[in-house]
Amino acid sequence: MVQSVLFDINNGKMLSLIDASKWASDYLKRKVTVSNISYLIQYGRIKKYGSNGNPLISLDELKNYYDANNTEKLWRERLDKDINWHLSFIEYRESERTKHVHRLHPYKGKFIPQLVEYFLDSHVDEYKRKIFFDTGDIVLDPFCGSGTTLVQANELGMHAIGIDISAFNAMISNVKVGKHSIYEIKKYTDEITRRLKNYQKTKNNVVFEEHLLSELAKINTKYFPSPDYKRKVRKKEIDEKKYVKEKEREFLKTYFELVDKYKIKIKQDSEDTFLDKWVLYPVRQEIDFVFNEIKKIDDKNIKKILAVILSRTVRSCRATTHADLATLKEPVTTTYYCKKHGKICKPIFNIRGWWERYTADTLHRLQIFDTLRTDTEQLCLMGDSRTIDIYTEVKKKNPKFAELLSKQKIKGIFSSPPYVGLIDYHEQHAYAYEIFGFDRKDELEIGPLYKGQGQEARESYTKGIAEALINCKKYLQKDYDIFLVANDKYKLYPKIARLSNMKIVNQFKRPVLNRVEKDRSNIYTETIFHLKEN
Repeated sequence: MVQSVLFDINNGKMLSLIDASKWASDYLKRKVTVSNISYLIQYGRIKKYGSNGNPLISLDELKNYYDANNTEKLWRERLDKDINWHLSFIEYRESERTKHVHRLHPYKGKFIPQLVEYFLDSHVDEYKRKIFFDTGDIVLDPFCGSGTTLVQANELGMHAIGIDISAFNAMISNVKVGKHSIYEIKKYTDEITRRLKNYQKTKNNVVFEEHLLSELAKINTKYFPSPDYKRKVRKKEIDEKKYVKEKEREFLKTYFELVDKYKIKIKQDSEDTFLDKWVLYPVRQEIDFVFNEIKKIDDKNIKKILAVILSRTVRSCRATTHADLATLKEPVTTTYYCKKHGKICKPIFNIRGWWERYTADTLHRLQIFDTLRTDTEQLCLMGDSRTIDIYTEVKKKNPKFAELLSKQKIKGIFSSPPYVGLIDYHEQHAYAYEIFGFDRKDELEIGPLYKGQGQEARESYTKGIAEALINCKKYLQKDYDIFLVANDKYKLYPKIARLSNMKIVNQFKRPVLNRVEKDRSNIYTETIFHLKEN
């Protein structure tokens, strides 16, 4: 065992990975793991000294890295003075911001659970002057998305109702808060995995991919050694653009030789639909195979969970670069230089690895949530928040919950409405709509990307959000509290409040530090608007 001490090499202080994580945690006042330090080494941010069995890093280099990338310091210099820095939640690790079922499926535009906890949880009032929600209350999220508010309401002992125009979003949300038999899910997933393996034995794509990976390992070890190559690129010792073009061309010959050897069909016969265009032919065959197996299952609850696992698998198996998973650019059908990983990478040719990974991850997350969940009711309704009859729809799905709703009504709203012209909420899951045959309601989205951010789009957005709030107010208690999370760069929410016959009684501005997107330099803030009846 390596002793936890501070090493001194060449008159510089050297740390073991364990000591580096401890030092960084203390220096940054948040948890920094050994994995976080290893990531910095792997991606060439800091240099590794010593042997592989006893890696060391320079304290000065580590400090310089964190000082140069001190997000909070940079933001404090560039943003207004009225930012609530506590609401950045920078002290939470990524695993805590995506805890248990919150990461059952990717979703653009969702807020982190800690933000919901801050405003709903009556036990964190050291940062607040007033408690707005309490155990047993009913909370409404009229723009439910992937169900963050519903999940946290359950964990905090509150009932919750969500509404979303997207059938797929409603399914994700209800799967997250549903009660499931882990044993039954595993039984079905194990059987489908077994059948998928047998199916793959009749095809060449798996053995082709294994051979391809073997050849990729050779070229990457020779020309893109990690982390030395990445460090040389960062120091501009290598002309990355010129260097990688040469190596890409060099390897393509090997790639096409393997394609020919194993007789692999790459592209599908048409590009008419999303899946036709964005997954390779062998992957499409396996997607269809697994979905047909899922359709054979009688239990609707199990079907939905497996559909979520399959959808997550399909998203990771699209024919795109690793850097473009969030925003697709052009389909990738050959090996390519991956800027994210600093080496030659390949598109996906079989789904089994991702299917098995996400199956295990889903079961694990459901098990964790089972230990935290409370005996409360949560339900996401598929519908338009501007017109939906909440009581009638809840009664159709859960008569017991409808009875509780009629007695005590909804205490308030916590929601993140769609932003103006930022996301096409149906299109981000186009693959799922195509596989499962859900009806798309793109025309009923409020503020979708395809309508832009012009004056007409802003007016339509303002009207749409106000109509949703007016409709939802009918189901709220008299002394309600509404919290809306928005990046209101067009200053629309004062008008939205007036149109809804409400007033903004408080605003909480928070920096958004923990972003999933690769471009973290695009600094922005969110405002949590607190609204009450005028």
